[in-house]
Amino acid sequence: MVHIRPARCYRKVKKRAYCRTAKRVARKSYIKGVPGTKVARYDMGVANIKYKYRVDLIADETKLIRHNALEAMRVSVVREMTPLGTENHHFQLRAVPHHVMRENAMISGAGADRMQTGMKHSFGRPIGKAARVNIKKIIASISVESDKGKEMARKAFKKATHKLPLKTHVEVKELR
Repeated sequence: MVHIRPARCYRKVKKRAYCRTAKRVARKSYIKGVPGTKVARYDMGVANIKYKYRVDLIADETKLIRHNALEAMRVSVVREMTPLGTENHHFQLRAVPHHVMRENAMISGAGADRMQTGMKHSFGRPIGKAARVNIKKIIASISVESDKGKEMARKAFKKATHKLPLKTHVEVKELR
């Protein structure tokens, strides 16, 4: 099985997102067959409560974050927040993967010269999605009620930053 390419292949942000897919008129669609995102849920917990604190994970760089890195970060944060309970916090993933990444599949090994075109037709096929993140953009946020929950959320985001290909910092805001 072929492994995914490392994040350094896709982390540079281009001027414009490659995301045009037309639902009604197929001729106007630039991208045929967009792969689905691996992010399972964007909101978790109870959202309709007035919380006391909001802990934000904020980007310090302009980069692309792949959808599987966002999902790994989400799973890590949710795992760290489970002792608090699902009723006592609200997790929200704010970076949405919409940029479609392309790959020019190159084959190496015996007989590979007859199966590929090299760089002649190198536009590439869609392989996944990524979120475009600018400096000071909120990647994810957790709303909590207690001081214990605030510290748990800060610790969860510190552990989750190891899953992301960019530098981040954590900010705590008091909501009321």
